[in-house]
Amino acid sequence: MSEELVRKLPFSLIAEQSLLGSILIDPKSLDEIADLIKSDDFYLDEHKQIYLAFQELFQQNSEIDLVTLIDTLVRKGIYDKSGGQDYIRTLAEVVPNALNIKDYARIVKEKSTLRRLIEVANDISEAAYSEQDSVAGILESAQNSIYAIAQGRDTKNFKHIREVIGDVYAHLHELKENKNASQGTSTGFSGLDRVLAGMGKSDLILVGARPGMGKTSFCLNIATNVASQTGKKVAIFSLEMSADQLVNRVISSEALVDSYTLRTGELSTDDWRKVAEATSHLAKCDVLIDDTSGQSVTGMKAKLRRVDNLGLVVIDYLQLMQSDRKIDNRVQEVSEISRALKIMAKELMVPVICCAQLSRGPEGRTDKKPMLSDLRDSGAIEQDADVVIFLYRDEYYKVGEEAPEDSTAEVIVAKNRHGSTNTVKMGWIGRFTKFRTITDDEGHG
Repeated sequence: MSEELVRKLPFSLIAEQSLLGSILIDPKSLDEIADLIKSDDFYLDEHKQIYLAFQELFQQNSEIDLVTLIDTLVRKGIYDKSGGQDYIRTLAEVVPNALNIKDYARIVKEKSTLRRLIEVANDISEAAYSEQDSVAGILESAQNSIYAIAQGRDTKNFKHIREVIGDVYAHLHELKENKNASQGTSTGFSGLDRVLAGMGKSDLILVGARPGMGKTSFCLNIATNVASQTGKKVAIFSLEMSADQLVNRVISSEALVDSYTLRTGELSTDDWRKVAEATSHLAKCDVLIDDTSGQSVTGMKAKLRRVDNLGLVVIDYLQLMQSDRKIDNRVQEVSEISRALKIMAKELMVPVICCAQLSRGPEGRTDKKPMLSDLRDSGAIEQDADVVIFLYRDEYYKVGEEAPEDSTAEVIVAKNRHGSTNTVKMGWIGRFTKFRTITDDEGHG
């Protein structure tokens, strides 16, 4: 194989010309490929500018034809007044109609993807040769770059505002047709969803509480709700409990069978029926459990990238995670982990819920409700999280009193990057490790 062939970047002139020619003879066909093709997918700069001109005319509701296109290109300084017309006319004559525009777009996109892979491979090679970063850092960067291309979210190059406006328009039309499109992933708890407007894609949601408040149960309840309602896969990383212990809790909550009874196996006939119904339902849900201890964000990310149709990630809990590199300062280590979790949520484009232990701060106060300053080990956790939720139950601090079977828990939304903060009252059934929506489920802010 010659050096010239090795160095030749993938590119199809006829596919790019046919794509642009299709839009010129049938402007409505732009709708069919607008979400697939960006200007950077074209190899020739002239073709990039023509496509951007198409987008500008489209967004201005102007007619797209030879005259308006040439006028736009002249005005933008791409062509002078006497040049360019012949080439534009050539584009209009390349194809007889726009019926195959999706095929042309696919070819253009594939060639663009191959060029980006070559570019990224060169970057990886340079990073490896330079040895300026750790091996773990180079591997992480390489994985992120390849994964971004595979997911169609490669953002190395600038995006022109016209392309972003096009995405915004598409989203606005979607909202007009479907009012629920603005909602994020539902937690399954109506009161909490009203405050959060659902869990947004790429959100890092921190659930903090003192030990025994029910944060693991709360997150498991949300996990099963999401898996059941959306049909998407939910990945749970349990760094504290084994998979068996975790599933026991889930079955107790879903079947409404006492968790202690489940552990001892002393089930009545009615309990067996409830368990059978609950497990039958749960088996149909795509809930994936990983109970490996001491996981790092890099390890989690590597596993999650292989999961199709991912809808939610739950991690229990933050302080048991390990950093990818040895850091003697625990505060700095937790800060690095929390930042990595936020980046992971953004790359995977799914909500990530992470449990976190709180410091003993509430124990020394008269008002024992948790505050943002109680986040243990790092103030960076508060900064990185999009949403911070605290769980609080009064009876937890009532020494010597027998806890009621049903009690009220306060779900305190202490930080909400997308809206207001509030306190949501929810029911807590301890023996079933279950949170539930109650009729008057919204408290005061």
